[in-house]
Formats: sequence, C-alpha cells, structure tokens
Amino acid sequence: MFKKLTRIVLPGVIVFGMVMAGCKSQYDRLKASNDNTKKYQEAIKYYNKKDYNKALGLFEDLAPRYRGRESAEDLFYYYAYTNYRLKDYTSARFHFKNFADTYPSSPRAEECRFIAAYCFYLDSPIYSLDQENTDKAIEALQLFINLYPKSDRVTEASKLIQNLRDKLEQKAYANAKLYLTIGDYQSAVIAFNNTLRDYPDTKYAEELEYLTIEAQYKYARISLERKQQERYEQAITYADQFVDKYPNSKFLKSANEYIKDSRYGIERARRVIAEAETDQKLAEKLAKKDSTNTAQPPSIKDRSNQKIPQ
Repeated sequence: MFKKLTRIVLPGVIVFGMVMAGCKSQYDRLKASNDNTKKYQEAIKYYNKKDYNKALGLFEDLAPRYRGRESAEDLFYYYAYTNYRLKDYTSARFHFKNFADTYPSSPRAEECRFIAAYCFYLDSPIYSLDQENTDKAIEALQLFINLYPKSDRVTEASKLIQNLRDKLEQKAYANAKLYLTIGDYQSAVIAFNNTLRDYPDTKYAEELEYLTIEAQYKYARISLERKQQERYEQAITYADQFVDKYPNSKFLKSANEYIKDSRYGIERARRVIAEAETDQKLAEKLAKKDSTNTAQPPSIKDRSNQKIPQ
C-alpha cells in the first residue's frame, strides 16, 4: 500500500518542484540579464500585480543603468512608489525627494515632494519617543506649502502639520509633568512655563498653570530658609494669577491653599532666620545646611538647554 501511494504521489511532488524551480530561475535569469527593456517591462508588471518585492529587485538593478537617460523619469517614479508600497518610508522619502530635485519641472514633482514629506509623517513615532522625525516632517511639509502655495494638497499638509504639533505639545506636557513626579521642582517650573510659552493655545493650559503653582511651592519648601521667602512669593504670584484667570477652576480650592501655605512658609522662614541671629547653635546649623549640597534629583535631561521663564 505504501509503495503504491509513493508511486502516485512522488511524481506529482517532483513535477511541482520542477515548476517552482522553473519560475524562480526565470526571475533570476531576468534579474541577471542585460536586457534592460525586458527587465523594465517585467518590473512594471510585477508592480501592477502588487508583487512589490520582485519589482523592487528589478528596479534596483535598473536604476544605475537608467540614470541620466530621458526615459529614467518613469523608472525612478515607480522605484520610489515601490519602496513606499513596501512601507520602507526611509528609502521612499529619499527617492521621492531625489525625484523632485532631479525633475523639478515634471508634473509629478509636486506629488513626489508631498509624498516625501508624508513619509516623514508616517515615520513620526508616538509622543513618548524621540521626535526628530516629527520635527523633520513639519519642516518638510512646511517647505512643500512654501513651494506650492496653490496646491490642492496644501490643506492636507496643514492638517498633517497640526497633528504633528499636537504630538509635540503632548510630549512637552508629559515631560513637564515628569519633572514634577520625580521631584525636580525647579526644572518642573521651567518646563511648565516653556510649554505654555511654546503652545499658548494648548488644551492643557489650565492644568499646566496650576501645576506651576504646585511645583513652585514645593521648590520653595525644600529650599534653604534664606531663599524661601522669594520662592514662596513667586508661588503666591502664580496662584494669584491663576485665581484671577480661572475663577471657576476645579483647582481653585487647591490654588488658594497654596497661597495660604506659602504665606505661612514665608513667616516661618523669617522666624527661623530671626532666631538664628540670637541662637548660635541654630546659626551654625543653618550655615552647615547652607554649605551642604542640596541638589535636586537628576533631571530627565540637561537643564543647561532649558529656557528661563519670564
């Protein structure tokens, strides 16, 4: 029974294998050939059949051979789109930009310039990751708008830029809150102010302004007594501005409590400093505290690049 089954099945397997091997060898032979016209025709067929991997293999072989020819424009256009269809956006944006730079008078130049920028958009990561591609996408899309102000794609480009800016805004908001979470209150105040300055219409404005009060109060509280009055006064200033601006805020009660606590902190700091003038031990204690390194927890990035809030 087994021998009979083998005699029936084995020939079919062999024939199938030969057919598959023939198909593979046909593509390999085409790829290795010098018949550029045939290779180009087959590459287009593969592309239209959505067999982008095979199309790409042929376009890659043809690209250096066609460079400089009048007929190269179509090839490089398909070459760019093949990378795009394979979701290799890094390669695609390079080839689309290269097309637009090489053929600036082509009817396809506008399209390719836009898709090159769009590839940056597609490569823009979630807000919590590095946003280098987000910045580059905004720059590329804005360049497209500047180059083609009357293009039908300007509206879409503007919407994409807004989406990217929303992502940067969310990242700035999250980073600022992280400073507060890890107890780096001075950096938190700076970051909150920077976010409000960079994104004046942010939907997080009310919360950010409230958190600025909280961060400034906590910064004052852990400061040396001789620096507390000035820092508590700044917390009160932030809180007064918040109360006037958001009289119906859900944070209103807490903001008023920070005002009260800051005033108490000022009184306490004054009292301690006054007592130190007549209490030698207390004066020595404060002096020792003054000379101790009271650095805050490490920031999530170097504060040397941060802006100073106005």
